[in-house]
Amino acid sequence: MSNKHVKELSPTETFELLKSNPRAVLIDVRSSMEFLFVGHPQGAIHVPWIDEPDWKINAHFAAQVRQVMLGGIAAHEGTSGAPVVLICRSGKRSAEAGELLLKEGFTDVYNVSEGFEGELDENHHRSTKGGWRFHGLPWEQC
Repeated sequence: MSNKHVKELSPTETFELLKSNPRAVLIDVRSSMEFLFVGHPQGAIHVPWIDEPDWKINAHFAAQVRQVMLGGIAAHEGTSGAPVVLICRSGKRSAEAGELLLKEGFTDVYNVSEGFEGELDENHHRSTKGGWRFHGLPWEQC
């Protein structure tokens, strides 16, 4: 059994990793609506973990990430290609998605612990206690 685990990074640590390692790829796993209308980190590639219309886990997630990371060349056990960094709203879905990638043979998988918007505050607002936007990192929306 593998002792590999998804590594946690804060949004600012993620930004530094992406700047220092041009091979690292940031993948936004949120739904299409979130990615387009809430916004996303600049340069993030969208591969949804769960999406409309059925809101089920994307059965092709690992294969789609593999296509992004390796140009469609199948990765074999023990090979990692480049670092895969996953982000969602608050870091929960992306952590689950990262666990699947490890099971599928990816070896260098990171999760953005606060996500794009962070946790809810006492007024049920996001982006006030943490997340990519809270830290003033570059993002865009449609």
